[in-house]
Amino acid sequence: MARNARPRLIVMVKEPHPGRVKTRLGREIGYVPAAWWFRHQSRAVLKRLRDPRWDLQLAVSPDREGMLSRIWPRDLRRIPQGQGDLGARMGRLLRAGGTGAGPVIVIGADIPGITKPHIAHAFHLLQSHDAVLGPAEDGGYWLIGAARRRALPPALFQDVRWSSPYALADTEHSLRGQNIARAATLWDVDRAADLIRLRQKPPRPGPQSPPAQ
Repeated sequence: MARNARPRLIVMVKEPHPGRVKTRLGREIGYVPAAWWFRHQSRAVLKRLRDPRWDLQLAVSPDREGMLSRIWPRDLRRIPQGQGDLGARMGRLLRAGGTGAGPVIVIGADIPGITKPHIAHAFHLLQSHDAVLGPAEDGGYWLIGAARRRALPPALFQDVRWSSPYALADTEHSLRGQNIARAATLWDVDRAADLIRLRQKPPRPGPQSPPAQ
């Protein structure tokens, strides 16, 4: 792979203010504990996903506060998420790719089961597909990636019903004309019951697959 086509893994993060992150979880366990969980979960994911096979970058929100934040590792490149709904923000990240050319994967930071093998497998799928999606158990998804060998559809993320059981299917529909692969299915933490599940049954290691080139 050419030097300027180094794969990029972009992690979307929010400043962990109580009442502004993991609000569904916060309604059950309290907004302060939920924000604390998100902060430490995010930092653990960032530490776990550092790898010489890809460039790890942060897409921060709110823009100005995130760019100046002392919470996130200072050595990681930061880019603002910008305005708009989730689809608008992810669309910009996939098209711009942070910096440079090459394949791009975008994930959130609140999926406890993400491992480097999961990411390597997704990049491997992009060698033979235009796009990759990592399904979540609730009908959404935890990962989306684009090979960027050709332009993404103008209607990408159009009419996606976010935070619903239809988010994955709607996104796949908006990628019509693209060759789509599916990565591993994972689950996220939205309710107190998910925290109990996490303690009782820690996530398994990711899939074994050829590393991204």
